[in-house]
Amino acid sequence: MPTAARSPTVPARPTIPPLPSSARQPTSNRKEPDVTDTTTQTIDTTRSPWSGTASREELAHWRGVAESVAATLGEDALARDRANLDPTTELDLLRDSGLVNLLDPAEFGGGGGHWESAFLAVRILSRTDASIAQILAYHYINSGNIGFNTDAAKRADWYRRTVEGRWIWGDSVNPTDPNLELVPDGDGYRLNGLKRFSTGASAGDVVLVNAIVRGGELDGRFLFFALDHDRDGVTYLGDWDALGQRLSASGSVRFTDVVVTPDDVLGIGTDEPFSTLITPGIQLAFGNLYLGVAEGALAQGLDLTRARPAAWFLSTADTYRDDPFVQRVVGEFASKIAAVEALADRAGRAFDEVIALGDDVTAEIRGEIAIEIAKLKVVSTEVGIEVANRIFEITGSSSAKSSTGLDLFWRNVRTHSLHDPVDYKKLEVGAYVLNGELQPISLYT
Repeated sequence: MPTAARSPTVPARPTIPPLPSSARQPTSNRKEPDVTDTTTQTIDTTRSPWSGTASREELAHWRGVAESVAATLGEDALARDRANLDPTTELDLLRDSGLVNLLDPAEFGGGGGHWESAFLAVRILSRTDASIAQILAYHYINSGNIGFNTDAAKRADWYRRTVEGRWIWGDSVNPTDPNLELVPDGDGYRLNGLKRFSTGASAGDVVLVNAIVRGGELDGRFLFFALDHDRDGVTYLGDWDALGQRLSASGSVRFTDVVVTPDDVLGIGTDEPFSTLITPGIQLAFGNLYLGVAEGALAQGLDLTRARPAAWFLSTADTYRDDPFVQRVVGEFASKIAAVEALADRAGRAFDEVIALGDDVTAEIRGEIAIEIAKLKVVSTEVGIEVANRIFEITGSSSAKSSTGLDLFWRNVRTHSLHDPVDYKKLEVGAYVLNGELQPISLYT
């Protein structure tokens, strides 16, 4: 097993606001998963481990935490992007800040937070480092399977271990690349095959894997299971070579006769409405990521524009910041970003309200929140790409210098927005608005 290379040292971290008194942070750094632990600490047996919605105080706390982390990441984001190494040091920053355990129940030492707070953190980190924001977003979704797909009786053990170990959950679940073979072997399974686009897997602590069982009493069923990073037979190929999101640790993973025990299994996939909320959740994370990139591109563009001397020789203004054409572009961008932000906030609050219903989530309710989030996916994709691309119109030719790094925003949003075609999200929304039709449940819808 090759040792993951570490990124350049992250600068000293700003002071981070303390967590609410109801939460505590473990003192360990990266703790290897103990897959044999059988602690029987109890947890509320209601279907959803999340209730209610985020308070102003909760949102303010996690906003402060995320802004501190984003400021640190922003100090050398371009240099780290160019180094193109697995972000192990950056993930320590997420652990130390408490962001990785934001959604975990407070009774186990987690942050006891809501999904709206988690998506806000993803948005804020995306303003300076969308790669690390992507890993955090996927971590929330991957570890969220504990709440969505694990029986209440098993949740306590999973939550206790992920909080105490401060695990970051990577994944190897790409549904368009189903080249995994999971076959019964004794009371467990053997896993073989290759998965591409495994975000966070090589740099995190555990790897969430989805695979269909071939043979035995669960033949044809879809299993969710988690493997510790250094499990025998798991090899990280380090072949991620995209133009953006370079530090998202999204390379391929090869599985060779990997032992999967019953203790590794989180749950069995179904089309039951509550458990399948995980898919609208990841799409909501994407919407916030693209919004954050747009906000970050505009922020850097404004700094560059304010620093520009004089103005274009045909302009009636003395400086670029006073040029009416520059102001028009800025006004357009700021207005579009504000609209996307309002939709993202509304969708984030609604998502928590739906999750709090637990077993009362119906197929119709699940479909309606998926459509609301699909609307965000459409507009955040378009605004993210537009702002990151057109920001150069107000910053001028000098901003195209490699050392400026303004291209990082476009490279990141252009790369990640290809995750799944936004045109199909437009079709989802249109089919629902016109005919009340909902798409079949999948890992993309």
